Order: sequence, then C-alpha cells, then structure tokens
Amino acid sequence: MNSPRAVQQELERVGYFADLGLATAIFLSVSLGKPLLLEGEPGVGKTEAAHALAAITGRELIRLQCYEGLEAAQSLYEWNYPKQLLQMRLGAGETAALSDIYTHDFLLERPLLRALRQAEGAIILIDEIDRADAEFEAFLLEFLGDFQITIPELGTISASVPPIAVLTSNRTRDLHDALKRRCAYHWIDMPDPELELRIIKARAPGLQADAAAALVEAVSHVRSLPLSRQPGISESVEWAMSAMALEQSGEDWPTALRLSLGLLVKEQEDLAHVMCEADLLPGSMA
Repeated sequence: MNSPRAVQQELERVGYFADLGLATAIFLSVSLGKPLLLEGEPGVGKTEAAHALAAITGRELIRLQCYEGLEAAQSLYEWNYPKQLLQMRLGAGETAALSDIYTHDFLLERPLLRALRQAEGAIILIDEIDRADAEFEAFLLEFLGDFQITIPELGTISASVPPIAVLTSNRTRDLHDALKRRCAYHWIDMPDPELELRIIKARAPGLQADAAAALVEAVSHVRSLPLSRQPGISESVEWAMSAMALEQSGEDWPTALRLSLGLLVKEQEDLAHVMCEADLLPGSMA
C-alpha cells in the first residue's frame, strides 16, 4: 500500500470498490498513523471499508458498536469481580493474595483495550460514533491521540503496535471539533451508476449483464424520488440477490424485482410512493 492507487487496487482485490478519494484518505490515515473518520448516508459502505482494510492488511478487526448511553467501562475494560472475590476468599488472611487482585489476570478486555494489546496490531472499528453521547466522544480523545489508556490500578497501557482506527458516522449529530482534528476525514457519497454496476456484478455473481444494468437504472430512479430514506449500496445488493432467488424459483425478472422491492425500500410510506411511480422505472417494474 505504497500509494492511494495501490490501496484502491488492493481494496478491489478483496471486493471493495473505492473511489480515489476514499483510497487516498485510507492511505494517508495509515501512513500518518491518524484515525480515519468516515461519514455518509447509511448503506454507502463505511463499515464495510473497515472490513476490507482488515482483509488487505491481515490485521484482526475489532468492532465497537456505539449506542446511546455507552460508557467507558463497556468499551475499555472491566474488573472480573467474581474472580477477584474468589481470590480474596481463597487468600483470606494473606496480605499478598489480597494485594494481587488488581492485575492483568483479573482484567476483562473490552474492544479498545483489546486493540491496544494486539501484538501485531489491529483494526479498531468504532462504528456509528454519532450514536454515542458527547461524554463518550470526549473519553475517546486520549485513546485516539496517543493510542494509550490509563487504568488507575495498573498505570498507562500503550500499544506496542498502534492500531488502525476507523470511525464511522451517519451524521445524526455533529461531532466535536476536537475529535475531528485527530482524524483523517472522508465523506462517502452514493456511488455513480457505473461504480454501482461493478459492485452489483461482484456481489451478485450470476446476474445477467442486462438485468444488472436495469436494476442499477431502477435504483437511480428510486433515489431520485423524495423518500424519507434513500436506499444505499447494501440495499441494492440485497435487492439484486433476492430478485435472483425469485427468478430462479420461476418468476420473470420484472415480477421478481417488484415482489422483492421491500429489500430495497424499507419504509412503508416510501414503498407506497415507489409503487405509485413504478412506471418510471424502465425495464424493471413495468
């Protein structure tokens, strides 16, 4: 991965099709040792980018799924209290045994600590950081700045091989400037039809070229409608695969697409809107 275009080629080798902008952001993130922040609409491939990066680097992917109310202990470490209690009972009256319950043997690793302690380095995916509270975002600053954490009973733990950190956000809220300053940044757009066609062909092998082209054209028309949620790449792939399954069961291709439309559009109001506009979807829904 000695250049952005080399990164692009390696990603394509494992089935992830990135434009040059994303490949450049990944290259700079890895080269400079900076976390990578990926933003974009749901379904454009932000999480999948981390999986692809793990595949081309050979590093283990460790995922931290963010949610409202996520606390530092749930992402970092916890003490194994039952094991500590048992040790205290076994060593009742022995000062040495009581003083040894705060060691690595009694530590339960959570994703962030686990990523720091990987001897060969890891990919740490902090997924949907915008779902976590601002307090948790602030807690991440030490980790992302120096790839180290402080455990009061043990001191500071630093990574021997710094992990590659990938953060994703659907932009449900704005992230703090202090977090953004620590990261390389890239916004992932919906793919253009040519790129989406390549993705569909790679992820839905066996799909005929004319059917794939019609499906991509149909998806483009759906995205042009005023929907509450635009379908992403993952939905396009799911629609293609489900329509293929129906076609193999005996349905003709336009009928298969129509029957499986719920794999592309997943809001009832949006689905009704698309069905009303079905005549605008050439070669697929007529």
